[in-house]
Parts: sequence; C-alpha cells; structure tokens
Amino acid sequence: MDDIPLWLMFSLLASLLTASAYFSGSETGMMSINRYRLKHLAKKHRSARRTLHLLERPDRLIGVILIGNNLANNFAAIVAAAIAVRLYGQGYEFVAGVLLTIVMLIFAEVTPKTIAALHPEKIAFPSSFLLKPLLKLFYPVVWVVNHFSNGMLRMLGFDVDHVRNDSLSKDELRTVVDESGEEIPSDHQGMLINILDLEKVTVNDIMVPRSEIIGLNLEEASETLLDQIVNTEYTRLPVFEGDINNIVGVLHMRRVNRLLRAGANHLTKEALKRFSREPYFVPESTPLHTQLLNFQRNKRRIGLVVNEYGEIEGLVTLEDILEEIVGDFTTNLAESEEDVVENPDHSFTIDGTATIRDINKVTGWDLPTDGPKTLNGLALEHLEQIPDGNVCFVVDGYRFETQSLTDKMIDKARAEKFHNLLISRESA
Repeated sequence: MDDIPLWLMFSLLASLLTASAYFSGSETGMMSINRYRLKHLAKKHRSARRTLHLLERPDRLIGVILIGNNLANNFAAIVAAAIAVRLYGQGYEFVAGVLLTIVMLIFAEVTPKTIAALHPEKIAFPSSFLLKPLLKLFYPVVWVVNHFSNGMLRMLGFDVDHVRNDSLSKDELRTVVDESGEEIPSDHQGMLINILDLEKVTVNDIMVPRSEIIGLNLEEASETLLDQIVNTEYTRLPVFEGDINNIVGVLHMRRVNRLLRAGANHLTKEALKRFSREPYFVPESTPLHTQLLNFQRNKRRIGLVVNEYGEIEGLVTLEDILEEIVGDFTTNLAESEEDVVENPDHSFTIDGTATIRDINKVTGWDLPTDGPKTLNGLALEHLEQIPDGNVCFVVDGYRFETQSLTDKMIDKARAEKFHNLLISRESA
C-alpha cells in the first residue's frame, strides 16, 4: 500500500466504516421490525414486500449481512494498520487497532443499531434494495456458511427446519390491543378486549335471575294479562302456567298487535299459547362467545337458562351479550333504581341482587367472580347463614354492612374498600 495516496487510504477507511455501519443497522432494523405491521404494509408497498421476502429465510439474511459486516470490519482493520505504519512507522499497529475499535463501536455499531432499533422501518425498507442483490451475489458463500452453521446447530440438538410461528394467543392479542395507544380509540380498545373476554364469562354471569323474570302467567285473570301486555317495556315475554318451569313459549309483542287489532276479546289464553314461539333453552355454563353464535345459528334473541337438573335459573338475551361487548346501550324503564349507588363518602349502597361483575364494573373493585354471582350469594357464602339482623363482614379487603334484610336474602348493603375506610377515619 506504499504507492496508494494517504488521502485515498483515509477515504477507503471511511467507506469501509460506512459499509460496516450499514450492515450493522440493517441487521438490527430487519430483526426489530414489527412482523404484523410489515405484513400489513406488504399489501401496499413494494419495499415492505421485499423486506418480508428476505425475512422468510432469516438464516440467509443474517448470513449475507454478517459476511458483508465482517469483510468491511476486517478490511478496515488492515487499512487502519497501514495508515498507522505510513504515519508513525512500525509498532503502531496496536494503537491503530485500539483507536479503530473505539471509532467502530461508536460510529459503526452502537449508533446505527440504536437508530435502527428506534426506527426499524426507515432502516429496513431502504436496506432491502441492496441486501436482495447482495444475497444473490454472495449466495454460494452464504450457502456454504449456512450449511456448516446448520450442521453445528443440528449437532447441538436444535431443529433448524422449525418454522417460526408468528400467530398470537388470546392473551398476547389482548396485550397488543392494550399497547396500541392512540392508534385505536379507547372505546374501540374496550370492545376488542370485551370480545376476547367473552369466553371467560358464562350465561349465568349475565342472566336475569329467575326471581326477576317478568312474564305472562296464564293462571292470572285475562284482564291482568291484558294490562301487563299493554304496559310492558319489553319486546318479548315468557309465557308460563303457574311457575316459570312450566314454560309455554315466548310471546313477541308484534304478534300480540294482531290480536289487539281484532279486538280485546280475541286476546284469550289459548290465543297467547298459539301465538307464542317454542321456548329456547340454554345451559347455564355456556360461554358467551358460544351463546352468541348459537343465537345467530338458531335465529333467536332470547333464551331460558337451565341448570343441570333442567330447572330454569334465569333468562338471557342477545342484547345482554352485546352489552358485554359495547357497554350498556339500552335503558330498562322498568328499573327505577340503580343497583349500585355511590354515596357522598365514596362508599356504595348495593342491592343484594346486583351481580359481582356489575359491582366490579361500577366501582372498579376486584371482588372474586369465580364463586357466587350476586352480592347476596357472596354474603351468604361468607356468613354461612341468613343473618337475623344487620351485620358487618369483610371479603378480600372490602367491608360490607347490611342495611335491610328479608327472610330469604340480604336486600341492601353498604360497601367500601378498606383503604377508603382508613382515609376517611384519618381525615376525621
């Protein structure tokens, strides 16, 4: 190299450092890019498709990048040593190596890799233009290197033919939705999470309990039935004889209008039976995502929830399941009071029939949902009896104080979280 001008040697060294930086950044950019975003962009952009094609064989991609990187680094070391000898004479090659290592770490390794990690698409897409022809150019060398490398991996017990599975589990997908930030509006995020959570919730978690089912009892007087039909706020009503277990069918109010137009005297109990659709029964342990599909498949909007003995436990509707996804979008005019009401001291007055899931939604608490479904059930499980008078009890850090009781159940209770109780006492 004695005949090469010094300025040309410095230019060659700078070019080699630039090449090393390119390969270092390309490696990090290619390996850091979001595969799902890449698959989406590949539908629109040629550079994204090229990048995706390169990543289909990561062993070849890494092979060509490392070959280029090592060639650039080795030649840079040779040129740096030659420059040191030209400037200072023999014996300064070690100094040149140390200085080159520092320069290479800063400008050819750490800096380009950091930039690529922060902006993988901006580095990977342009890099693909050069990496693809380089892969074809160095393919024989890459093939030999990968052949020996894969052989060593097989000797160590690794399956080099294993195809990477980029599919997401439900929990991973939930994390993706949570981390989407401003890319997806918060209300849309909530709906997506609720859809994923449908399989964790069964129909008996959201059903209207048997004691609260409003229907037409054919043992009532005809005038009572007519008054109930005229004043109901519901589109469909169960029709039964004496007891809900003696269900006859489900009556749609649209069909009742035909009878009413013909005259009130045509609204007989036999006519109600005839115009009722056969009941549709749902096992109480059916997950919501399954029941949603069952409603669609059977063209039904309302089902009667039955236990393992065939007894009716409650009622579930299509709207109930949809509200689990999008939130409450209907107003039940028959309900004049909320089940969970916040008090001025940040405690809550809760109806005994309120479900644990609804309590958690309104209060933001974390009461256990894998046991009893209602506050009354939770209290009776804890107390192991129906109390004779108002009592206090604590469940998982939440304090409950009964306010009104009946012979069969706890009607209302006041509840608060322990840390809220301590704060209110300290303030007092």
